[in-house]
Amino acid sequence: MMSTATSMTFTGVRELIEEANRNAVELMMEADPFWVDIGLARNMIPGMKEGMLLHAGPPIQWEKLSGPMRGAIIGASIYEGWASNEIEAERLAASDQISFAPNHHYNAVGPMAGIISPNMPVFVIQDRKHDHKVYSNFNEGLGKVLRYGAYSTEVIQRLTWMRDILAPTLKKTIESVKKQKDGIALKPIISQALAMGDECHNRHNAATSLLLRDLIPHMMESQIDKKDILSCYNFINQNNFTFLNLAMANGKAMCLAAHDIKYSTIVTVLARNGTDAGMWVSGLGKRWFTAPANVPRGVWFPGFSEADANPDIGDSAITETAGYGGFAMAAAPAIVSWVAGSAAYAVQNTKKMYEITQTKHRYFLIPFLDFQGTPTGIDIRRVVRSGIVPTINTGIAHKLAGIGQIGAGIVAFPMEMFKQALKSYAERYVQ
Repeated sequence: MMSTATSMTFTGVRELIEEANRNAVELMMEADPFWVDIGLARNMIPGMKEGMLLHAGPPIQWEKLSGPMRGAIIGASIYEGWASNEIEAERLAASDQISFAPNHHYNAVGPMAGIISPNMPVFVIQDRKHDHKVYSNFNEGLGKVLRYGAYSTEVIQRLTWMRDILAPTLKKTIESVKKQKDGIALKPIISQALAMGDECHNRHNAATSLLLRDLIPHMMESQIDKKDILSCYNFINQNNFTFLNLAMANGKAMCLAAHDIKYSTIVTVLARNGTDAGMWVSGLGKRWFTAPANVPRGVWFPGFSEADANPDIGDSAITETAGYGGFAMAAAPAIVSWVAGSAAYAVQNTKKMYEITQTKHRYFLIPFLDFQGTPTGIDIRRVVRSGIVPTINTGIAHKLAGIGQIGAGIVAFPMEMFKQALKSYAERYVQ
């Protein structure tokens, strides 16, 4: 409980907070992210260099890494040619020859382990409104994939194909798009997908289809080898999660626009590294507030259970931070077949999230709720006051390296982070 004196002091700055928060969510909603380019991370992400790995969530050292994060680092090291096997990769990672940094420190995002290595291709997203650039890696699909900590031969071969065939094909395609327009606008795809049954975190059936419909004419016009067009088309068409990484980059661009607003109590980053959950608050700069990540409850693949599950992991909660994903589950009742629960729960979760957010989104609407805007702008004050924490849907990784995804489900962020942030806010702004 806050003291009376502190409460009275908060009352004195309440108008400043409310104005800052209105400004932050306005900037967030009016951001205009476009997919504009593709290239290798070392060439596209400022500050990215050889011997560096970017990862999901808050900062963490090798000794504290979870199994799936370790597995993804092992796989990335083999992919880069830094190591030839698991033992060499672990020895290298435990030395000081590789540097680790959160994706968010470089305006980047990645799902699950979120590993971005120097020679991985990345999407380049530009916010036309604020001229920010953000980055995300490519989505590998489902099954044994790097982002869930798998690093078998098939994983490395797929990553190599994505670098050598998929990335050049998509680069030529986006270059063809840019001859006619600024790039591919992401917010309109998300807005339309929400009306078609996606929530744009764990369901992208509509969004990926809309993206593919936009890409195919330009692929055909780009003097790309027909065999490459067909292989890339099939890969995207068979992977409904293709749009996930673009949806995350869109969310990062929107939240970046709302960051560093003095007095604002709006959350601009929510992320997990498989050990800790962490967040940023607009008015508190790039200081991380962390607490142990929770284990999701979910639907398990055959042969697995909660006992096998790793604590939550990934940068993908940037979607909820920007006002969609789990916060928009009422728009996507079919999502419950993937993440557990019921259609009624999907609606209930969205309604609860209105209690901890600043506003309803101007462009992201939910048909089932009479076209109300999605809950947008998580406010740390509302979270602590209400006792309601952001609740999202998520994939679930096995707690051991090398196994991969074992299910999908629902997870809540720990309240402790929000209490830490509010205490820090009071120390900074309340005299």
